[in-house]
Amino acid sequence: MTVTNEDELDGLKAIGRAVADAIAAMATAVRPGITTAELDEIAGRVLDEAGAIPAPKASYGFPGIACISVNEEIAHGIPGDRVLKAGDLINLDVSASKDGFFADSGASFGVSPIPTRLDKLCRDGRRAMWAGIGAVAPGKPLAGVGRAVGAFARKNGYTLVRNLGSHGVGRALHEEPSDIATWPDPRERRVITDGLVFTVEPFLSLGAEWAEDGDDDWTLYSEPRAPTVQFEHTIVATRNGPVVVTLPS
Repeated sequence: MTVTNEDELDGLKAIGRAVADAIAAMATAVRPGITTAELDEIAGRVLDEAGAIPAPKASYGFPGIACISVNEEIAHGIPGDRVLKAGDLINLDVSASKDGFFADSGASFGVSPIPTRLDKLCRDGRRAMWAGIGAVAPGKPLAGVGRAVGAFARKNGYTLVRNLGSHGVGRALHEEPSDIATWPDPRERRVITDGLVFTVEPFLSLGAEWAEDGDDDWTLYSEPRAPTVQFEHTIVATRNGPVVVTLPS
């Protein structure tokens, strides 16, 4: 999607707030003993109160409201009876639509208390995302996002999962531009245009370089197995800087 007026931007911000509020409510409830299904119910209530429709379920038939991935699961985890315990690493990925607009966001958290290295991984995962967002501006190369994230990862001794990328969003959950690398990709030749709406969502890891399929039709796992975090915002490229629409109320 390309934003062309304030009404469209307001529509994106409205659904972006709903998505961010759902993640915030889930994150507050993360503790040892809670199940991923209970966290999913929280996301459902927040989105319902906002008049928002869960996008994975509506668009793809995903068997849950949010994608909730724990430890070795790094994306598209199915909510269920898995019980969180201290030291777990959990990713909350929420996307939804309202009034024809879509937003997508995600964040990773440790179930307290967690080892220092995992706490640092979470903090650095967020920093990696912001490094990528900082490279966004109309007229700049789309590859700049991956270069910025890659520079951060290399400087701090991390790897990046290289087969899960960012994507266009706005009028659908996944739009063009598709397969936006959040790692250095010399093949990327596209240019960011004014008003372009897309996600920035690096997967920062302590050793993984790929995501691989599991036993179900959805869940993806780190390869090789290693702690991995994902952070994601939906942003709009503007001449005044990137506008992040997935911010909580």
